Amino acid sequence: MESRDGFSAEELFTKKTGRAYNDFIILPGYIDFLPEEVNLETNLTRNISIKNPLVSSPMDTVTEAGMAIGLALLGGIGIIHYNNTIKQQMDEVRKVKRYENGFITDPIVLAPGNRITDIDRIKDEYGFSGIPITENGKLNSKVVGIVSNRDIDFETDRSKMLSEVMTRDILTAKKGISLVEANNILKKSKKGKLPIVDEKGCLVALMSRSDLQKNREYPLASKDTRKQLLVGAAISTKKDSIERLDALVEAGVNIIVIDSAQGNSIFQTDMIQYIKKNYPELEVIGGNVVTEEQCDVLIRAGVDALRIGMGPGSICTTQMTMSVGRAQATAVYKTAGYAKKFNIPVIADGGISTIGHISKALSLGASTVMMGSMFAGTAEAPGEYFYEKGVRLKKYRGMASQEAMEAGGKKRYFADESNIMVVQGVSGAVVDKGSLFDYVPYLIQGLKHSFQDIGVKSVRLLHEKLYGNDLRFELRSSSAQMEGGVHDMYSYKEPKYI
Repeated sequence: MESRDGFSAEELFTKKTGRAYNDFIILPGYIDFLPEEVNLETNLTRNISIKNPLVSSPMDTVTEAGMAIGLALLGGIGIIHYNNTIKQQMDEVRKVKRYENGFITDPIVLAPGNRITDIDRIKDEYGFSGIPITENGKLNSKVVGIVSNRDIDFETDRSKMLSEVMTRDILTAKKGISLVEANNILKKSKKGKLPIVDEKGCLVALMSRSDLQKNREYPLASKDTRKQLLVGAAISTKKDSIERLDALVEAGVNIIVIDSAQGNSIFQTDMIQYIKKNYPELEVIGGNVVTEEQCDVLIRAGVDALRIGMGPGSICTTQMTMSVGRAQATAVYKTAGYAKKFNIPVIADGGISTIGHISKALSLGASTVMMGSMFAGTAEAPGEYFYEKGVRLKKYRGMASQEAMEAGGKKRYFADESNIMVVQGVSGAVVDKGSLFDYVPYLIQGLKHSFQDIGVKSVRLLHEKLYGNDLRFELRSSSAQMEGGVHDMYSYKEPKYI
């Protein structure tokens, strides 16, 4: 065929008008595979890949440990917000790193003189209670027992010392044992925990039966080389963030997101260069940016990925208030094409409210999408549910809203030293979406169906088709957009997820 339907992305985005996701549609391709054959593995950064292209935004109503753990188990990743103290953010990162491991190299340890109340506190804070007991309550000390739920479940006196209730006859394995061998010991012994000890009987690591079950239940989980869940954390560009950075590295963070509404600044390039000099193995995501020129500055500074978006979020008013930013679809396409020359992935951040928007962001060159409102109403998001007019809701606020800025979010907008606060976001609420463990599989299955309709089996092939001008698009009039949604109905019931 000489003539082809639709337009290439290059043709679509050479116009003077900025495009949003709803302004265009992707034309269908040829189907010769099932949705289950689609592979959504993608690069989050230059050196880290994840199985599903979903990233949660570092917002205080979106991502703390619960969100980060859930997303990592399901193949994505969460970025812990920094609208908190250094210790609080550090603790959230540690909760993720301790949740699932191969060998737990930094297990929580107690001494015989500790009390059952200490176990209760650990269970409340971290969600587990199988604790090894060493002579001095520290790692690299001789193991003398272990305390599990069965030892304390029916004990009414919670002030009892652990020496009175701990199991002393414990199964251990020697340092140097392989992960496979240790797994086999746990399976055969039917024990909950397996302490790993050196030749002197001193604790050096721990293995957990629950981790074996998690490995089986979540085969796509995002993990590092130590078999711990991947987690990112955000910091500001301010110099006082260096102390926060050091603490996050100590806690085991894998990725640092330098969080700034306008990332093209000397403050950000200085921070990127500092991190790369002092922590060269740490992956750094820079942003936010929306132009090729902005990308170039941060790429030259040393970023491993770029975060794209300035003002498209559902709770963001930056474009309206400041008259600065860019239409999100245009921003993603332009920046992704430029960053590709340097093998730098881009994260489409903002403007995502449907599965179709995720697909469109990826089809324009993004490797992953970062979402706030899509995740904010889930059970794993911070905050409590409340009811308004009979609808179950959770609070969701922009980091430039008055509430968030008063709580510390001004650093993101270079406003923490100003006496006058200019608000660039709102506070509101989103509808209960239930658990991530139901919601994310729905999003992923929908995304796979979208890829099938486009006729591509992977993110890599989607991008090849994009840059080969084989992926075809068409602009949509307002009537076409209306036609593509629900219309001409007297009444209808909306699906649980839209």
